[in-house]
This record gives sequence, C-alpha cells and structure tokens, in this order.
Amino acid sequence: MRVPTDADLDALAATTGQQLLVARHMLVTAESCTGGWIAKCMTDIAGSSAWFDCGMAAYSYEAKQALLGVRPQTLETHGAVSRECVVEMVSGALVHSGASIAVAVTGIAGPGGGSDDKPVGTVWVGWKKRGGYARAEVFHFEGDRDAVRRQTVATALRGVAQLLVA
Repeated sequence: MRVPTDADLDALAATTGQQLLVARHMLVTAESCTGGWIAKCMTDIAGSSAWFDCGMAAYSYEAKQALLGVRPQTLETHGAVSRECVVEMVSGALVHSGASIAVAVTGIAGPGGGSDDKPVGTVWVGWKKRGGYARAEVFHFEGDRDAVRRQTVATALRGVAQLLVA
C-alpha cells in the first residue's frame, strides 16, 4: 500500500463524510495507535458536525477500560493489539456515544513495542453499525511510525465507506 499523503487523507475524509451525511449516519472513532488522527481528518471537513459525533483517543489500558468498556481480562489475556480488544473498543464506542457507526483502531506504530507475535506495523481495525455485528481485520503495514499511522487512518476510513454500502 502506498503511504497516503495529507491530500489523500483529506479527500478520503471528505468522501466518507459525504457518504455518512447521505446515509444519515453519525460516526464515532475509538483510537489508540492513531491518537485521534481519524477524528482530526474527519473534523477538518467543514460541516462535519452533521455526521461526526465524537472521537475517543484511548491509549492506555486504563483509558480503554474507562472510556470504551474494554474488559481487564481481555487486555490481560489477549493484549491491546488484538481482535478481542478492537471488537470491545468499537462496541464500547457505540455504547458511549450517540453515533450509529463506529470505527476503532489499535496497533503498534513503532518504532519500538513490537514482538515476534506482533511486529511493528501490526494494526487491528474494527467497524460496527449500531445494532449490527462488529467486523475486525488485522493489517501489517510497513514503514516508519508516520507511515503506519497514515495507512491506518486511510484503511479505517475506507472501511467506514464500505460499511455504509453493505
């Protein structure tokens, strides 16, 4: 995957926002490794209050538990960078917001923090519509911290767009 530029992310956010508006959905983001970058991209678009509810940057285990309802046993058993964690994050984002669609991301952007099981660039992304089932997918992005985070933002937004037409 080519690393998205600021212009790429702006265009993707504008398109996704327009799709949310037409479909009459509100978006919530639950972000760990991107630290609020998805929410920033979305709210950079004028008029985003018509389709963006809120964003939660939950970096620590404690924040994931307090803001998103991630269970301590999930974090102890599977870790923050796991399918189980991102599913609880995306579900918790909907519970703790007025949104109808959620996206959540958790991963290892680097340069440190990776392991043999979960190398730098490992990112889980989850998407969910209110009343539906969560979908989660793991990605293995390459590049430095900025590249991993940019690819994560783009992937998260593309998934929101796909969820809108599903």
